[in-house]
Amino acid sequence: MAYKLLSVRSGQGARAGVLIGDTVYDAAKITGVAAHSSVLGMLEDWSRARRLLARASKRIESGQARIKGAPLKSARLLAPVLYPGAIYCAGANYTDHMAEMARAQGQTPGPTMKELGEKPWHFVKTSRSSVVGPGARVKLPVYSQMVDWEVELAAVIGKVARDVPAERALDSVAGYTIANDLSARDVMRRDKNPATSPFHYDWLSQKCFDGSCPLGPWIVPADDLADPQNLGLKLWVNDKLMQDSSTSKMIFDTAEQIAMLSSRVTLQPGDLVLTGTPAGVGVPRRVFLKPGDTVKLWIEGIGELSHTMAS
Repeated sequence: MAYKLLSVRSGQGARAGVLIGDTVYDAAKITGVAAHSSVLGMLEDWSRARRLLARASKRIESGQARIKGAPLKSARLLAPVLYPGAIYCAGANYTDHMAEMARAQGQTPGPTMKELGEKPWHFVKTSRSSVVGPGARVKLPVYSQMVDWEVELAAVIGKVARDVPAERALDSVAGYTIANDLSARDVMRRDKNPATSPFHYDWLSQKCFDGSCPLGPWIVPADDLADPQNLGLKLWVNDKLMQDSSTSKMIFDTAEQIAMLSSRVTLQPGDLVLTGTPAGVGVPRRVFLKPGDTVKLWIEGIGELSHTMAS
């Protein structure tokens, strides 16, 4: 039986859980390893953890394991990784998104960066301050009136990766989850710096405000997603469908992104790679999030993540 990894509220803290069917089991209890009490602890021991989890899920499915769980509906889910060591986010990485942004600026869509011979490009989000889980209330930053949404497939690293080729890059992935790369569009540029200045763009203010990375609801092991480049993904704001696309429209696929990142930094277990967003963001239509809005994200094979916006 397939399982999913999640983090659940336990007292004032959190513990790693394993979702099997509609029941959540304590991860450390079913693996017998104390370090598996957190998802990060499991990712740091992923080679062993995945074997123990596969064995335990089969025993639970067959009724051989006498381990009590709790119904999913009664669990208080947190972000599945508490907390990522680093969050790398791909910019301008979907063909349909690049086309819509070009049209919004009155330009004709041109060749992609990959077609021009460029490499994948990433920026970094903060971790502990940015990451929130399912059902979170995300406070809109007081300095922005143009907060936008971006549904993204997030690859969760489960193996140290340094200088890995694209052909082996997915071996470093423990699983996948859903992320919303919330973006404060109106603070993207520092207007008193010329556009030619390397200090013209303000990535910190735009991408790293508190709660800017809703994540979850769980991690689906990589073994259970046959092809991360063929997944539908959607996003709704107040039940209105805004984004509806497929990971097949990535310019640089997940493996190429991990390979590029690993040529510059050593990727560690628990790091996240957010792989870009498709067409349907708010900025081309001049529609942005406001207090009280509910945002729902869905990725095929993973599930659904929801959160709300607050003032």
